[in-house]
Amino acid sequence: MTLSVAVAAVTFDRPRELAVLLDAINNQTASVRSICLVDSGTVPAQDVARAHENVDYVRSEANLGGAGGFSLAILKAVATGADWIWMMDDDAEPADPDCLATLVREAEARSLEAVVPLVVAPGQPDRLSFFFRLDGKVTHDRAEVEKIGFLPDDGHFFNGALIRSDVFFKVGLPDMRLFIRGDEVDFTIRLRKAGIKFGTVTTTAITHPHAFAETKHVYGARWHVIVPESAFKRYFYYRNRGYLIRRHFRIKSLVADVGGYLGYFLRRGDLRGLADWFGAFSAGLRGKGFGPLEDQKF
Repeated sequence: MTLSVAVAAVTFDRPRELAVLLDAINNQTASVRSICLVDSGTVPAQDVARAHENVDYVRSEANLGGAGGFSLAILKAVATGADWIWMMDDDAEPADPDCLATLVREAEARSLEAVVPLVVAPGQPDRLSFFFRLDGKVTHDRAEVEKIGFLPDDGHFFNGALIRSDVFFKVGLPDMRLFIRGDEVDFTIRLRKAGIKFGTVTTTAITHPHAFAETKHVYGARWHVIVPESAFKRYFYYRNRGYLIRRHFRIKSLVADVGGYLGYFLRRGDLRGLADWFGAFSAGLRGKGFGPLEDQKF
């Protein structure tokens, strides 16, 4: 029996990138049943969606964030009756026409319930956009990770992830309270707690903008912190880190974050940065700071 795939995609003011993504999905050697697209942008991308017959376009007048947008797109995709849901952000792109076919094949061969490709930097196919930790050290070297072949119980969600529809009934949808930054970590933790079998295959990839500049090493290659470039992203990242430590009782992460950010900001003499981190991080630890976007202070 041929397994069916529906795409759950989100977009926010990236019409050109979205057009490239939709074309790339429809040029895959493995076909998709439907592309369920949620648009929360300030300028609707309906014209781009209409250029593709299989796009189920949903316009949201509220900014749902990545987590809320994916949740809505996933529900639409699951409702199609598809066996698998393929997750895509608008600035991602399958690196080759066989990407989806490879993911499906690997998932079936390894009896996986979710499978993730490598994520490489645009124009830098040898560099991973997001690092993996190997032997305690972080690496962005694609060749180094490819040598492993398969990384069980590890992966960068959500971009490019292929997930069985029934997984969402077991672990739920992305938590829209997290808005952006951290919703993918929360989802990964829930997969592990539920005993979902997943991993990263290194035989295919998608491209997605990197975040090299955000990684700040503090005490050598084994200890680093993430410092997003905008105040908007920093707030949500710090707050959500605190909240995930509280929600999932992540003691090691608490020690790593407190030690890492104290070291990073104090070494730079950046007391304002330290105060901003502490305010957002402590709000997350206390389960505070949630609500409508306009209520947040960046």
